Amino acid sequence: MTTSSLIGRPLRPRGKLLQEDARRHHRALLLQEVFRDGPASRADLARSTGLTRATVSDLVGELVEDGLLQELGAPAGARVGKPPTLVGLVPDATHVVAVDLSPDDRMRGAVLNLAGEVRARHELALADATGARAVALLHRLAAELIALTDRPVLGVGVGSPGVVDAFGTVIDAPNLGWSGEPLAADLRRALQLPVHVANDANTAVLGEHTFGAADPDGGLMLVRVGIGVGAGLVLGGALLHGHRGAAGEIGHVVVDPAGERCACGRVGCLETLLAVPRLRRALLQDGVDAEAALRTVGEQLGGVLAPVVGALDLHEVVLAGPAELLDGPLLEAADATIRARTMPVGGDHLVVRTSTLGDDVVLSGAAVLVLAGELGVS
Repeated sequence: MTTSSLIGRPLRPRGKLLQEDARRHHRALLLQEVFRDGPASRADLARSTGLTRATVSDLVGELVEDGLLQELGAPAGARVGKPPTLVGLVPDATHVVAVDLSPDDRMRGAVLNLAGEVRARHELALADATGARAVALLHRLAAELIALTDRPVLGVGVGSPGVVDAFGTVIDAPNLGWSGEPLAADLRRALQLPVHVANDANTAVLGEHTFGAADPDGGLMLVRVGIGVGAGLVLGGALLHGHRGAAGEIGHVVVDPAGERCACGRVGCLETLLAVPRLRRALLQDGVDAEAALRTVGEQLGGVLAPVVGALDLHEVVLAGPAELLDGPLLEAADATIRARTMPVGGDHLVVRTSTLGDDVVLSGAAVLVLAGELGVS
């Protein structure tokens, strides 16, 4: 299943589905219930999924045999009579390799289990590598991460800056010198494993939605600030993709026509102010009041986000990136600006915060790409 399976559909399976791959779908329904809600009995799973008890029993047996589920015995405090047997996920049955390409100075990677817990970490210095050199570095990092686990690898997930299509091809990532780069296809061929590649902001919003503190029923926008600036959106349980796969590219909204030239070739994009390398350089200039500078950038970010929040009636806006830059004056100014420029009826329930996953938000989301693509859970 390609990353395109995530686009424009609910992230989590719902209800029975009559189709050629019904068995795979029903397996995903059962895994999703246990993944999100914890151990359950076969009878509980039949009630929650709408599947027959016979189907559930058959599929649970298959999943136990595959090592993805395990029998845990009777629940504590079971009543008189034959107690039900609970089944639960086996978090370390298989591992996922996740890579984050959004930092400006390195490529970060981790090995995670099915519960999103990091089992190993590894990173390589970017050293200004672009183009083919950056691709080679990614291949090396992925191979070295695979070597860090003794469990079967379910797949590899990659969060990349730039516009990424549904097949994992990076259409355009100016900061890495990539244009039409078939990352997923090349990695899949080299590693002989399933590979899922998506825009880093889309990847991050999946991480926040699945493993973070997001309200599963509210509209969520996550703004990823790293080597570039982008946003990912989840509405109605579905990841927004856009007409050309560029939904959330707020980093290239012009905020200062007299500003600096952006990597995209235009002048004064939000990215020229907010991207980590540019923001740090600006704060280090002589005579700069850091707090005032961060507030100014936060106001400009809020001005870009306010129309989106108002148009989509979002419940949460989450900033993900270096906490020392985002959490404080910048966040406060962005929050105040959004509220000042949107209707109070929306702002009353709006939450503007930083990600609870910290630096791991893209890595967590890269794991979700694989979990959703290979097991149908998120």
